[in-house]
Amino acid sequence: MKTPLVSILMPAYNAEQWISSAIQSAIAQTWPRKEIIIVDDGSRDRTAEVARRFSSKEVAVITIENQGAAAARNHALSLSQGNYIQWLDADDLLGPDKIELQLASARDGYDGRVLFSGPWAFFNFRADRARFEATSLWQDLSPVEWLLRKMSENLHMQTATWLTSRELTEAAGPWDSRLVSDDDGEYFCRVLRASEGTRFVAAAKVFYRNTPASNRVSYIGTSDKKKDAMLLSMKAHIQCLRSLEESERVRRACLTYMQNWLEHFYPERPDIVEELQVLATQLGGNLEEPRLRWKYAWMKPLFGWQAAKQAQFALPRMKASLIRSWDKTLYRLEKRNVKTGNGTTTMSAARPESGGLE
Repeated sequence: MKTPLVSILMPAYNAEQWISSAIQSAIAQTWPRKEIIIVDDGSRDRTAEVARRFSSKEVAVITIENQGAAAARNHALSLSQGNYIQWLDADDLLGPDKIELQLASARDGYDGRVLFSGPWAFFNFRADRARFEATSLWQDLSPVEWLLRKMSENLHMQTATWLTSRELTEAAGPWDSRLVSDDDGEYFCRVLRASEGTRFVAAAKVFYRNTPASNRVSYIGTSDKKKDAMLLSMKAHIQCLRSLEESERVRRACLTYMQNWLEHFYPERPDIVEELQVLATQLGGNLEEPRLRWKYAWMKPLFGWQAAKQAQFALPRMKASLIRSWDKTLYRLEKRNVKTGNGTTTMSAARPESGGLE
């Protein structure tokens, strides 16, 4: 049997700081047959220029008019020829043998209806400091069990962890370009529904760069457009799970899922809150006012619910920003200190390069 071709597909928007490291991690994959397709989604910085430095028979770079991440993914997919699809965002990294390890777990050489997954961990600038902390999704699971755990435990898998066969990709259909937030969550619901289940490969690692919240598609913030998209994705999640199983445990998971996400809409979007409440009633439940964590609950009687909510979201982001700045400083110091005897800088081949800012 001919060695399968793997298409590594990368949407990119204003990613000049990180994209070279992401591309290098794709090129460095130990799997022998691969194509790398990078779609620059109308970036306003030097993303396309940096990416084109890697152009080769194996690496193609295409620029399109800005249409959003989902549309860029669909364009990359339309150009791909691979038997398997590996998604990779322009600021993340693949472990060097990620694809090879996942395909090595395929039985009889091909498992077209199996969705391969693996572990992922956050990092800021130094990928070797990433800490892999297992969740209940880190195992082989049926589609129903995977979605139940995701929705009831408020979990997710990072986009690049998945390796999807062409068969599954075609069964799932295109990415939904309306979703300017949680496009990957909704998409992989459909992939999961078409699959026989997930196969978790513990050594197939992905490194998820912890960029500022405002730079992430997943960050909702105060954007009404993103809140509308999140509602669409939530309704799709619920419909997908209920299409696989209609039971009391499924209804409980859906109610927990809505309750966990209600804080993103309450109280600013009463229309969405009302729509979710109607859906909760149909599921035999009721949504309660979101609870503030104890660190911020004392603010509510003094400053009001909305001010306390803003603090609950803003203060962790400030802390994360300080941690990123400190890690950036340490990263730069490490690069200066890693010298050979003749004074030239070297980088360790044993760990994924986290560069981007010099």
